[in-house]
Amino acid sequence: MAHDDWRIRIELPDEEVAQDLLARLGLRQSDAEELADELREHRLAVSQDGDTVFVYAATGMQAEQAARIVESELDDLGLTPTRFVTERWLRDEERWNDDPEQPDVEEELLQRGYAPWEVRVEAGSLREAHDLAEQLRSEGYDVSRTFTYVIAGAGSREEAVELARRIHGEVEPGGELVYEVQPQNPFAVFGGLGT
Repeated sequence: MAHDDWRIRIELPDEEVAQDLLARLGLRQSDAEELADELREHRLAVSQDGDTVFVYAATGMQAEQAARIVESELDDLGLTPTRFVTERWLRDEERWNDDPEQPDVEEELLQRGYAPWEVRVEAGSLREAHDLAEQLRSEGYDVSRTFTYVIAGAGSREEAVELARRIHGEVEPGGELVYEVQPQNPFAVFGGLGT
């Protein structure tokens, strides 16, 4: 049975307070020993990043139980976190549900003036390359042409695949980073196609 990933984020006033809580959750003996045993029993991981302590759980129920225990420990220590939230990992978006949404790569490249996908064609002659480039420009594509190579920028992979079928080209990832890792590309100097 697959489990979702959950975590409790406890943001505290400073790093020293976070270290104290982390120590209480797993290292000291006393009332925290019971908590540490419960966390180990459920195989919950506890970590710290600066002034933030994280408690990880495999299920929502485990996260809820752990949150009650952590709240009790915070009360015993007389600590008030600046933030206390239970988060769920969103696999499809590769982020915690409480984190702000990030624009997808294609949107980000388009906003920065780069085509996320490109269609590359090597024409049979300079004239064919010129004519193809002009045709694609008239259709609204951003085009770069060097000698017999023509590259047209596309806003999505689907658009690039359709264009490649129509003009007998090859689909390639676009954007500025492609040219840094593929220096053999004859268009490396462009660093991406502008929109």
